[in-house]
Amino acid sequence: MIASRGILTALFIGVAAVSAGCSTVSGTVDRLNPFKEKEVKDEAADGRRISVIAFDEKVTAAEGLQGVDFFLPAAVGQPDWTLPGGPTEVVVEHVEAAPAFEIAWRKGFGKASNVKVHVTAPPILADGRVYVMDAEADVVAMDARTGAQIWKRRLKADNRRDKVGFGGGIAYSNGKIYVSSGFRFVAQLDAATGEVGWRQDVSSPIHGAPTISAGKVYAISTDNELLTFDAATGAPAWNFQALVEPARILSASSPAISGDVVVAAFASGELVALRAGNGNDLWNNALSRASRTNALSEIRDVAGRPVIFKGDVFAASHSGVFAAIDLRSGQPRWSLPVSSIATPWPAGDVVYIISRAGELVCASRETGQVYWIKDLNEGIKKTKDKSLFFGPVLASDKLVVVSSDGRALSINPKTGETTKTLKIGGPALITPVAAGGMVYVVTDKAELVAIR
Repeated sequence: MIASRGILTALFIGVAAVSAGCSTVSGTVDRLNPFKEKEVKDEAADGRRISVIAFDEKVTAAEGLQGVDFFLPAAVGQPDWTLPGGPTEVVVEHVEAAPAFEIAWRKGFGKASNVKVHVTAPPILADGRVYVMDAEADVVAMDARTGAQIWKRRLKADNRRDKVGFGGGIAYSNGKIYVSSGFRFVAQLDAATGEVGWRQDVSSPIHGAPTISAGKVYAISTDNELLTFDAATGAPAWNFQALVEPARILSASSPAISGDVVVAAFASGELVALRAGNGNDLWNNALSRASRTNALSEIRDVAGRPVIFKGDVFAASHSGVFAAIDLRSGQPRWSLPVSSIATPWPAGDVVYIISRAGELVCASRETGQVYWIKDLNEGIKKTKDKSLFFGPVLASDKLVVVSSDGRALSINPKTGETTKTLKIGGPALITPVAAGGMVYVVTDKAELVAIR
């Protein structure tokens, strides 16, 4: 996933065999800015990591759509946010949250990111609590109104094998918290008390959050394997092995589910639809460009979560493909040359995506034609001074985007213009969530920031 040290942030890929497990994050990391101009090497041996920021993609706005209006639905209240992508099997287009766009409070919740461990889990909300996970896989329940800690559960094993690791995530379902971890386990906790219901060790780290649906837990390992477990007992069910990809972003996507179809994205650039009941594959689509011009574009990883919306799957790869794919057939409806590690946000007539170059793109959901593009690093000439951006979330008539230099931006969803900026006290490398009238941001300092 994204690593940071101090106020400078870096985005890395692991090019050692991911089957080495947690050892893939070993090595020395300087205070790197991802935009610092340095020579890019084709490979990094022994688990070292290299920057993946480059600006070789180009997408332009359609002349016929300049100044043309489009439909966005009205904001609606959303009490809970149970998965990284929102409520189970529901795509929230426009959330009623944080109309004033002011910081209400910020609270620390545990171990911050450093050169060895990283905060990577998006927060989730349920029953008036916010659940977060720090850099060492400690899960914390906090009061959603005040940030007061309710309970904290340490899950990292005290053994030599799993002393080095990072990543993972959390999800909520039916009074239980489900945890996946880079320390090689999946677990179930009681949401009210934090007591462990079950814990299942796995062979490889899991860097992404799990998805819960119809009594199953779904998670993707760094070995490019989709794992499934019984939500009640933790018993392993079926699995699906995608192509093994030694070069990847240090992240893993979370599966998306619609009815009996699971859509999973992998570091190989594969986007795969499977039957939820037995894991039989329905279709497989490669999100990679036919001609790649440099070593960085060889990284095919689909690090953002695919989104299923109105019969289409929206997903983007690092190698430069942002596409809408028919859920039933697997056929692409349109694609754009956008390189991204972000999760798309469809709403009304459009879909938003942030490129790895820091461009916020607003495209037609039906045709892929671009209404507008906003360079969020506009005016910054030196590449070493540019920031990474994460999001967006559409909340109370604004797109909320956070940045690696510690800002939260309120952006006009019709024009892309920034209307307000907040300083949130630390690098924000995780897409915000919106529920209960608030927007919640997790920073690299292991702080939860509530915006009202």
